[in-house]
Amino acid sequence: MDETQTLKDLLEIMHEHDLDALKVKVGDKVFELVRREAGITVLPASGGAAVPGASEGGVPAAGGAPTPASSANVKKVTAPLVGVFYRSPSPDAEAYVKVGDRVEAGQVLCVLEAMKLFNEITSDHAGVVTRIIPENGELVSLGQELFWIEP
Repeated sequence: MDETQTLKDLLEIMHEHDLDALKVKVGDKVFELVRREAGITVLPASGGAAVPGASEGGVPAAGGAPTPASSANVKKVTAPLVGVFYRSPSPDAEAYVKVGDRVEAGQVLCVLEAMKLFNEITSDHAGVVTRIIPENGELVSLGQELFWIEP
């Protein structure tokens, strides 16, 4: 079975069962699909190539809103591990940061839950948060962009 047909089948399963995320190993390839507001995103896992026509790293697939271009001096905070992204320490608490907030180096930006452990993700840079990429409660991959911070 070719890769395109496998993805079509996996997308059908996601829609049929109303899944937000699906990770499947087929032979030596791992497919990780995550639902976003603008549609489905296929994240390359285990060094696999991105699927043509699919989006990567939180960018909406074709037909979605255009992705803002980052300026040359933007600093990107990426996920140091695979986990579920949360903007606040608990469901009823305020978000750690919002777009437009000024942050300092070492300030907590979010938490990533991995294997029942909540890992605080801090900023390596001081500046203003210009973009928060994942949605609250979304599964993020290792190296996926989380925040854009401009000095």
